[in-house]
Amino acid sequence: MKKSLLSIAVAGLLLTGCQTTSQQSDLENANNSTKTVAENVQTPLDFGSENITLEQAMADPDWISRSPEGAYWGADSETIYFNQKQVGNQLRDTFSINGKGTKQIALSDLHKIGSNNAIYSADGKLQAYTFQGNIFVKNTETQQIKQLTLSSEKERIIQFMNSGQLAYKVKNTIFSVDVETGLTQELVKLHLGNKPQGTPEPSTYIAKEQHKLIDYVALTHKNALDREARQADIESQNGSIANQQIYLGEGNRLVESSISPSGDKLIVVVSKDDVFSQATSKDIMPNYIGQDGNIDPVQARSRVADNKPVEVEVRYFDLKTGVEKSIGFETLPGFDEDVLADVKRENAEAIGETYKSVKEPRAIKMMLDWYWSQSPIQWNSKGDQVALMFKAWDNKDRWIATLDFDKGELEPQHRLHDKAWVNYAYNDFGWLNNEDTLFFLSEESGYSHLYVKPIDGKAKQLTSGKFVVSEPKLTRDNSKFFFKANVDHPGIYEIYTVDVNTKEKVAITDLNGLTDYSLSPDESKVLLKHSKIMMPTELYVADAKPNAQPKRLTNTVSDEFLNKKLIAPKIVAVPSSHTDEPIYAKVYYPADYKPGETGKKRKAVIFNHGAGYLQNSHMGWSVYFREFMFHSLLASEGYVVMDMDYRASKGYGRDWRTAIYRQMGTPEIQDLADGVKWMTENANVDSGSVGTYGGSYGGFMTFMALFTQPELFQAGAALRPVTDWAYYNDPYTSNILNRPDVDPIAYKRSSPIYFAEGLNKPLLINAPMIDDNVFFQDVVRLVQRFIELEKENFETAIYPVEPHGFVQPSSWLDEYRRIYKLFKENL
Repeated sequence: MKKSLLSIAVAGLLLTGCQTTSQQSDLENANNSTKTVAENVQTPLDFGSENITLEQAMADPDWISRSPEGAYWGADSETIYFNQKQVGNQLRDTFSINGKGTKQIALSDLHKIGSNNAIYSADGKLQAYTFQGNIFVKNTETQQIKQLTLSSEKERIIQFMNSGQLAYKVKNTIFSVDVETGLTQELVKLHLGNKPQGTPEPSTYIAKEQHKLIDYVALTHKNALDREARQADIESQNGSIANQQIYLGEGNRLVESSISPSGDKLIVVVSKDDVFSQATSKDIMPNYIGQDGNIDPVQARSRVADNKPVEVEVRYFDLKTGVEKSIGFETLPGFDEDVLADVKRENAEAIGETYKSVKEPRAIKMMLDWYWSQSPIQWNSKGDQVALMFKAWDNKDRWIATLDFDKGELEPQHRLHDKAWVNYAYNDFGWLNNEDTLFFLSEESGYSHLYVKPIDGKAKQLTSGKFVVSEPKLTRDNSKFFFKANVDHPGIYEIYTVDVNTKEKVAITDLNGLTDYSLSPDESKVLLKHSKIMMPTELYVADAKPNAQPKRLTNTVSDEFLNKKLIAPKIVAVPSSHTDEPIYAKVYYPADYKPGETGKKRKAVIFNHGAGYLQNSHMGWSVYFREFMFHSLLASEGYVVMDMDYRASKGYGRDWRTAIYRQMGTPEIQDLADGVKWMTENANVDSGSVGTYGGSYGGFMTFMALFTQPELFQAGAALRPVTDWAYYNDPYTSNILNRPDVDPIAYKRSSPIYFAEGLNKPLLINAPMIDDNVFFQDVVRLVQRFIELEKENFETAIYPVEPHGFVQPSSWLDEYRRIYKLFKENL
């Protein structure tokens, strides 16, 4: 099923603007017609008859499509539910779609339809879910619904117990509810404090004498002790009373807790500090246009330079015997290694000091971060085994371990070590059903792949190759996993299965785009969320088997968008001067471009996508849809536009991701230079007429390009840009650059503010002022640096009401008018 680059270039043109909504064919017909296009097509392709304007491109995206959002299966494995944005506001309506058609769900019926986080009993006969904090159970055969809770509390994290009851949490208390009788039982209550000591005995001289001299005082004391003893007897002898109270100690924070499906074991994780944020009163962001006319000092996140190690303590509780054990990390391989020895030595030598490596316990925390929704505590089906996932504070190790309940010790099952950093993605793990065998994703081979491992045996790799596996879903019979992967091309994501025993991999879809999936509760069908380069996401359904023909369920793209004359980018493989792998990039050729043309040279722009670890040269609809239309507009006016998946981008494996370790802004700019070279040799571009721009990480790259290779681009625009990585957040930055107190060399090597003197070409800086991601302070500090360096060729535009991701169409338009003008005047 390998596809050539040229066939891939045209594959993204399915169901595009050359058709009206009523003319769009079913997906399979469109696929067949596209595959008849000759593979030697060299000219750019465009669609529609109406030219796109900058005003239209930056308008509220309602005019393009109100694509289905949050789609999920109903309990009957026939009905699909999804949300759709209302026109002109941020409210969403909910719809169902099945063989009977599509209908809107009334607000009064929203509690009846399940949720995308619904769970199922082991036999699949019951579905449980929460709506507005209350718990519901639905019989998947009869579709009868029973509401189990009705309160103002927010019930959350529900799970089926082996007893058939449902467990759930309310704040720091775990309850169970009988799905038949509705009886609710408090299983355990966690207290963030010390256990009350009861009535104290007199301890001082005066107190003791008071008890001897005054009978009333002694009697009052005795009565209090008697009441406490009686209450203790009642709680121990009467089964109708909940008395499972656990006190976690003064000053502790609850990080995570999880009860076993058997209900007799509990894992609790605590820390002394907030594992997510160390923000203090000094971490504020002024909002100059507040609701009351005053400056609003908004609480902001802390900076990587200010964060200190956060360690956790794992505790195991036997809820039957009351035994409590604190679990240490000494059994984890490498728990005391000095993994940063070389980095510390280099930094010490830079200031004339000597570093001596020593072994000492590393700070270790749960693999529980802002970017990961799965619990780092996973129980097997019986509830007699538990697996926990940990991560080192220095980001160099990730461990999966099981717990020996008798010894109170961790038993290592898998260690993933990375000299750069362990990826925050691709960490799914869990248990095979009714087996003591783990499954997990790991990048140890260089790409994210799927493994299974018996707890007393060796790991077996189920998938392999130069592709990335994600979203594994195990079938109930343990026979196979469904998963998403980019097997045939880095920018094409399809759905596959792999046999657990034979490791045979089979493609379920062949859609040539960007595809996500959900497996139906009965495992007979897949719900597909699929998009093309020029077509936003729509919903499809197919049988969960090879070569099944998907059926299109939604059609939300507007005729107005379909009628726009937009240029489809081609995906090309740009040879790299620094690696064996090519740099995949989208190229928008000018509307009048002729392959192999000579004569007057073209001007060009390179766009730098944000996030660093993000993939944009794929065959699906991009989150940068405004930029897509802007690039099409530029191409219609004669520009060549390139959009590169530079090193650090997602989808290309571990080495591509970690190429920027301790040197952000170096490999990426080398890749941009290769992009300029490719355009001059293959697209008739004048190397002296190339500009660049991007936002967030892309803004940072614009700075680094203009500051460190000032002859590469003739102008650049940096939007919401990072200027000093010491001011960015800890979870992201500490992965790539370690932390400033350990590795200041990496921060000075990677932060644009240290290279500001290199600016000699026109620079536009666009900065939102209520950006709680990249602080406005970043731009303020750099501007002051420019002033002190007496630079003249920069301009700054500020956006007082915008966060990191712009919201107001007027702001988008103002920003891109300035970018457009910059390129018009300087290229």
